[in-house]
This record gives sequence, C-alpha cells and structure tokens, in this order.
Amino acid sequence: MWIDSHCHLNHKNLSKLGELDEIIAAAHEAKVDKMLTICCEIHREYEALKEIAEKYDIWATVGTHPHDAAHEAEMEYTTADIVNFAKHPRIVGIGETGLDYFYKHAPKEEQHENFRKHIRAAIETELPLIIHTRDSDVDIIRLLKEEGQGDKRLKGVFHCFSGGLDLAEAGLALDFYISFSGIVTFEKAGELRDVARAMPVEKILVETDSPYLAPVPLRGKVNQPANVVRTGEMVAQLKQMPVADFAKQTSDNFYELFSKAKKVA
Repeated sequence: MWIDSHCHLNHKNLSKLGELDEIIAAAHEAKVDKMLTICCEIHREYEALKEIAEKYDIWATVGTHPHDAAHEAEMEYTTADIVNFAKHPRIVGIGETGLDYFYKHAPKEEQHENFRKHIRAAIETELPLIIHTRDSDVDIIRLLKEEGQGDKRLKGVFHCFSGGLDLAEAGLALDFYISFSGIVTFEKAGELRDVARAMPVEKILVETDSPYLAPVPLRGKVNQPANVVRTGEMVAQLKQMPVADFAKQTSDNFYELFSKAKKVA
C-alpha cells in the first residue's frame, strides 16, 4: 500500500473532482491506504483538518506556511500554542513551515520567526517538521542548525523537493527525509531525477501536494491522492526497484519518521 505523505484535503480545488468521500475512495482503489493532510493556516484549517483525519482514519498536521507567516503573526500563536494543538492523537507533524523567498508573500523577518517557532515546537513535541523551501536553502539549513543545535529530537522532511543535490545532502546530514512529488515526472526535471537516484531509499517519501502538481500525464489537472502512485512508479524506476517493494519501503519510511502515526495506524 502507498501513503500520500503530503496533501491538502480541505482545499477548495479538490471539490472540482467530486466529494471528499469520492476522492478518498479513489485513493483506496489505487491502493493508497493512508494520507497526511497538511495545515497551512492554523486559525482557518486546524479544526477542519482534525475532523477530516478522524472521519477518514488518516492524519493531519498543525502549522503555518511561510506565505501566511505575516497574517498568522497577527493571531499571536506561540510555540506553546502549537505544542498544545499537536496533542490531538491525529496530529502527527508540525507544518508545513519553512521559508519562501520566491513569492515574498511575507517579509523575511516574519518568515524566520515563524519557522523558528515551529522548529521549537517540533523539538518539544518530538514530531517531525514538514518543510517548504524555495530560493531559501542557506537560511533554511542555518535556522535548523541554530535552533536544533544537534538536538536528536529534531527530525523532519523536505516536502515537494525541487532543489539541488547540495540541499538534499544538507538535509540528509541533519537526518531529514526527502519527499518527491509529481514534479519528478515532468519532462524538464532531469536534475531532480538525478537527485532522486542519489538519495538513499531509506530516506525517501512520496507525495502529491494535491490539489497541486499533478504528475505526467495528468499535468495541469487537479491533483488527488490516488496519483501518488504515478510519482511512486517514477521514483521506483529511478531507484531500479520493483514498484511493490518501493511502495512498501516508502510506507515504512513514513512510519519511521511519523512515529506517532504508527501508534494509531
């Protein structure tokens, strides 16, 4: 069975494909057994994601996307608040969080403070960070090192990885995982496929980031968890592994990282 390690099941664009019951059923039919639905705005999404996770026997996270760092700062959520939100049995990760200097939806200073807050919460809860990074590689690693300071409780995943080998290796050096999305199937993603080939299979996850980034040949359409199989098949080919073996390996990797999920699997 596959696990979609990163999707947004509350996103309005998914409704273009049908009701959530239908989307979950399609995932199960494709042998995608479990999903992790990701929080980007605590005040707007947290309660809904908890309900989705409970209803469909899956998991959710709590966190603030870097795009929303400025707005969420107005809500004055603290590290302690995030830690408290994460006590729910279906909340198994912190994020998505990180830095994005490409779109610049929030000032760097507010992104940095938001990211630091999440790193501290991840350490305190011993839950993995789900990291979004774009054009911010140096600061991402710097802040992880400054806040983590070698703390073995700090763990996580670079989600929807689209960076170069240097960032991937820096992540591995921190004992983080690397998650590949439909981007790895795109025609011009040769460098990313080289990164996938170079990664130890024990550190790889797969995801859809749905409703975004549908894999080839569905590129440009609304993405859904069932399509994680296409991404998984591509990475399995790159790793020269039987697809079934790769599916099991990435599922095992998920439970190794998201150990709280394993307790309620």
